[in-house]
Amino acid sequence: MQRKNCWEKKRCGREMGGQNAYELGVCPAATEIRLNGIHGGENAGRACWTIAGTMCEGAVHGSFAQKYHNCGSCEFYNLVKEEEGDCFRATITLLAKIE
Repeated sequence: MQRKNCWEKKRCGREMGGQNAYELGVCPAATEIRLNGIHGGENAGRACWTIAGTMCEGAVHGSFAQKYHNCGSCEFYNLVKEEEGDCFRATITLLAKIE
C-alpha cells in the first residue's frame, strides 16, 4: 500500500509544481531531503510536523516550537502514527536528522 504525503492528503497545493506553490511558496516538507523515506514518504512528506514553514490549519507556521503543540490533534500526524505503528519514528529522532 502506498502511503500518502501530507500535501497529497491535505491537498494544500504547495508541493513542487502544485497549484499554490507560486502564491504561497513550495512547502519545506516537500523539499527536505534529509527526511526522505521516513515513514515511507517523499522528502519530509510523512514527517511534516518536524519542519518549520509548513501550512497548518490554513496558515504557514514558522518555527517547530510554534506549530508542534497543534500536531497532536492533526489528523495527518495521527494517521501516520497509526499507519506506522511500532515503526513510527519519534519526533526527537527526526529533529536530530535535520539540525
